[in-house]
Amino acid sequence: MTAREAGAGCAGPESLTWKSGYGRAYALSSLTLLAIGVVALSSQRAVADEGGVSFWLPGTYGSLAAVPGQPGWSFATFNYYASVNAGKGVDFVRGGGVQAGVKSRGDFQFFVPTYVFATPVLGGQASVSVGGLFGNNATSVFGTLAGPGGNSISGSRSDSITGIGDLYPTAALSWNQGVNNFMTYLTGDIPVGEYDANRLSNLGLGHGAVDTGGGYTYFDPQTGHEFSAVIGATYNFINPATHYQNGIDAHLDWGASQFLSEHVHVGAVGYFYDQLTGDSGSGAKLGSFESRVIGIGPQIGFLFPAGDMQGYVNLKGYGEFDAHDRASGWNVWLTLSISPAAPAAPVAAKN
Repeated sequence: MTAREAGAGCAGPESLTWKSGYGRAYALSSLTLLAIGVVALSSQRAVADEGGVSFWLPGTYGSLAAVPGQPGWSFATFNYYASVNAGKGVDFVRGGGVQAGVKSRGDFQFFVPTYVFATPVLGGQASVSVGGLFGNNATSVFGTLAGPGGNSISGSRSDSITGIGDLYPTAALSWNQGVNNFMTYLTGDIPVGEYDANRLSNLGLGHGAVDTGGGYTYFDPQTGHEFSAVIGATYNFINPATHYQNGIDAHLDWGASQFLSEHVHVGAVGYFYDQLTGDSGSGAKLGSFESRVIGIGPQIGFLFPAGDMQGYVNLKGYGEFDAHDRASGWNVWLTLSISPAAPAAPVAAKN
């Protein structure tokens, strides 16, 4: 999931050109969102599957997601804060039993170094990334319907954890054809984060996962109009600690923006998440557990010079609705990215 501009004195969008700064923003923003895209996180943000938690974080991709970036190293970090809950009528397999009425809050800081290769691969631009996180997750439940060993338990329960999460490697290819841009990616989960099957709160999934997909971006530097969409699917491996295997998940992230100046863009972002197949394994005590959710919200971004590099800050947020078999609520992302600047446009020689 998820991520510019017209000169400050421009009269309107019709006066925008690549020379007015779009080239620099174009490359930086795509690298920012590529870096974010590596983080298909395992935060305890109750979104589906075992414990109401999925590998894919809806909102990972956003505006300019398919645009190729500039060759070299870049670095992105972003804070992700989410608050979600489900009523007492929504149950989850979590913390060693079947829990009713889950409420969760996550505050995570992600760190994502990215390298973009200069040599073309299959006619496109290749990149690799590895993401990780440090943060806090706090979860509470209103009641436990069934505890370990088949015992019946009632009342409330809560816990909290602070530490590191799983690792998320990503490889991607991007192509540019004028105003049209295309990309494909492959990412996954390396389960090395803080995880205990008997805890309500965790920072890791407890199992591996593989996710792949593709995306498209329309971007016209002349007008500053942009629209992006990325679709993908996740295959989850079985959790060896709980003998629970999540079903196949599908997701669609999108973003649309308009450049207002050389340094500022505004727009909207959204996502659609849906579990295609039911959960399985001896630990899937609730049987086929399929969920979905839709999210939408605003975004604003700011581009600035950082020495011989380019900096970018983006703030976006989502409100969720149409949730099924999952906790839902809202989430906010604050991103900072430092990337190689695009080469300056050549200056025509004077006669």
